[in-house]
Amino acid sequence: MDLGILTALVQDGVTNGAIYALLALSLTIVFAVTRVIYVPQGEFVTYGALSLAFLQQGIVPSTAYFSVVLGLMALGVSAWSERGEASFVRLSRLALEAVVLPVLILLTTIALAPGKPHPVIQMLLALAIITPMGSNIYRIAFQPIADASALLLLIAAVSVHLVLTGLGLFFFGAEGFRTVGMFEDSFSLAGLTVTGQAMAIALVTILIVAALFTFFEKTLLGKALRATALNRIGAQLSGIAPTLSGRVAFSLAAFIGALSGILIGPITTIYYDTGFIIGLKGFVAAIIGGLVSFPLAAIAAIGVGIVEAFSSFWSSQLKEVIVFMTIIPVLLWRSMHQTFVEAEEEE
Repeated sequence: MDLGILTALVQDGVTNGAIYALLALSLTIVFAVTRVIYVPQGEFVTYGALSLAFLQQGIVPSTAYFSVVLGLMALGVSAWSERGEASFVRLSRLALEAVVLPVLILLTTIALAPGKPHPVIQMLLALAIITPMGSNIYRIAFQPIADASALLLLIAAVSVHLVLTGLGLFFFGAEGFRTVGMFEDSFSLAGLTVTGQAMAIALVTILIVAALFTFFEKTLLGKALRATALNRIGAQLSGIAPTLSGRVAFSLAAFIGALSGILIGPITTIYYDTGFIIGLKGFVAAIIGGLVSFPLAAIAAIGVGIVEAFSSFWSSQLKEVIVFMTIIPVLLWRSMHQTFVEAEEEE
């Protein structure tokens, strides 16, 4: 270990930690708004990265067709649950959002993908394909049981994860892919060689965090999500639809997950099940943040990335174990702190 290795490990840790920060933020948003521990968040990382890999080969990814199927299923579930109550205008709006939008995205992808358009267009297509899946998955799997116990919601989340993982194997195969990055150049910063992709990941993460802060602080919809997170029943009594908040939260999670996959695709090989491990590391950071604090979750994610980088240097075989063990002291501290607070209240 010397200074050069140390700085390289820190750079790798910060780069990976930025991805974990995005996932931790999305997990925190979903849990705060819907009480769902969103286990399948990592699958959106996989779907985003591998959809882009197929687009770069001039192939229409199967996820584009799957998004349409999800939309049809969501429309059927919503129409059945609201039978006799939903108006024609309501069903038309639902069909436009759940089905027509994915169909338009599919047709656009079929028209553009074979010609291998500019990499930016390919990235936008991948994001457009994956993002609508979030709200449709919410309509299918979580909206009908929105008032259920946290355990039932967790079981539903695990079920969705297993389904998406199996479909990922069917869509993309067992072979891993690495996408072509837009920022292949590197430059020297204070004696440290920084890759363009690493810098892009850091900048995009900062922009997303700033955009989320602006969204939650300045926009009416963002304030509605915050109100739902603070008091679901109170928000509903104030005229805020919890279902709308849930759909927006899941759409944000899908967008952030797909974007994370696009960012990390050029620096690591992505397999159909890679996203689960990546998502778990984001979950560790979210747990450290208590699933309520965005700044603490982001800081914890950078810490998780640095721990992972140094663990891979000292003991690559145990790096995953070491990373996941970091959650144990936090859980112990929270448990002891809660016990101490309850003891003080009893006195």
